[in-house]
Amino acid sequence: MSLQLVRPIAFLDLETTGVNLSTDRIVEIAIIKILPDGSRQAKRKLLNPQMPIPAVTTAIHGITDEMVKDAPTFKQAGNELKQFIENCDMGGYNSNRFDIPMLMEEFLRAGMDVDLSARRMVDVQHIFYTMEPRTLTAAYKYYCEKELIDAHSAESDVNATIDVLLSQIQRYPQLGTSIESILGSIGEEKIVDYARRFLFNEKGIEVFNFGKHKGRPVADVLKAEPQYYDWMMRGDFPLHTKQKLTEILNRTLLKNI
Repeated sequence: MSLQLVRPIAFLDLETTGVNLSTDRIVEIAIIKILPDGSRQAKRKLLNPQMPIPAVTTAIHGITDEMVKDAPTFKQAGNELKQFIENCDMGGYNSNRFDIPMLMEEFLRAGMDVDLSARRMVDVQHIFYTMEPRTLTAAYKYYCEKELIDAHSAESDVNATIDVLLSQIQRYPQLGTSIESILGSIGEEKIVDYARRFLFNEKGIEVFNFGKHKGRPVADVLKAEPQYYDWMMRGDFPLHTKQKLTEILNRTLLKNI
């Protein structure tokens, strides 16, 4: 079955130096454009981000500083990319939340006027999540092949969660059967505060995950703007976030003694 298109649609995927729209840059872009007659046109480019690619990111996508040192910058390649997606609808996987916003940031940084407001945007991940709901009821039906009775009854939901986990370790042998092997397989998230207002960066340093200081080390901001601590402590932030903020402040003060 093929798409019935009125105008071309350009599916894109980006590899980047990281996931921060403000500070990270594109290192590879691939676009496949499907035309109304069903034919396809492809464009792929490595791009010089004009900043080091973190080792943790290279480990994911395999692109090194050496591979992009002679590649064009986004500004140099921007017109070619703009022309390629001209009058196209846009598509991708998680593209509405990451790839398209990142691409638009790069166009803006390059001083290029690109307007996607009239384009239709098809995010395949959104289709997936809509058609295959990520609820406990849906997971129970998928893994246990049963209907969940008394959904949203606390005890029923807990029992269903355990049943789903037991079915998962049977379905996916690579998970193993211990807590250590399960988390080793899927990755264990290391958090600073439960509300995730702070995150650890690739160097293990606590950084802001919101607002004007997003991506900046918390300790650096507290030293430069002591009033920011007071603003957060007076603000409507979770208690655990305030507790972690105070711990970081105290640790910073001790270092300066």
